[in-house]
Amino acid sequence: MAYQALYREWRPKDFSHMVGQEPIVETLRHQVETGRIPHAYLFCGSRGTGKTSTAKILAAAINCEHPVNGDPCGECETCRRLSGEESLDVVEMDAASNRGIDDARILRESVKYPPQAGKYKVYIVDEVHMLTTEAFNALLKTLEEPPSFIVFILAPQAPGHHSQPLPAVRFFQDPGAPDCRPPAGSHGRGGGGGHRRRPDGHRPGGGRRNAGCPQHPGYVYRLRPEDR
Repeated sequence: MAYQALYREWRPKDFSHMVGQEPIVETLRHQVETGRIPHAYLFCGSRGTGKTSTAKILAAAINCEHPVNGDPCGECETCRRLSGEESLDVVEMDAASNRGIDDARILRESVKYPPQAGKYKVYIVDEVHMLTTEAFNALLKTLEEPPSFIVFILAPQAPGHHSQPLPAVRFFQDPGAPDCRPPAGSHGRGGGGGHRRRPDGHRPGGGRRNAGCPQHPGYVYRLRPEDR
């Protein structure tokens, strides 16, 4: 068997192996169990807090044929294909390397095609804060109103780690979901706790729906750096 780096070999396969992210795990499990899957997520946090791991588990859970308590079963055909990195229904994109408007146009065109086997086609966009302003503007309409089978998971680092802040997109927490904000005083180094306040003074997670798409609001989750 080919050698794998430790972080890949021991990457969590389901939510039960996630450490230090209990509020986020509870919320995501609730959404998988109830089938209330929004069209976009925004996972913010400093490096090493589990943004990509959480995105991969969520992508597997919402496409799993027989989820168990909100976790992917790991045994169905979809889970096996995702575990073996053979599925075309989960697409990972490194926005630090593909940050231009041409890359955004390619992504925008590809969302027209439905998933091959699963229920959703999931785009995990790492380092999304590195996209140029022109690229993000080209994606804006697609992010707000994608096809019903598309789920975006955007994973920027914590605000303040980059000179170009992430443009304001309407992502709000579902009023019916558990409060995913960490307790007061849990702010880790690099801004890993709490939610970023928008320029208009509104904090995501405060219970207001996305006015543009009330049936499928997005969700903002900040991942804490504790207990890594």
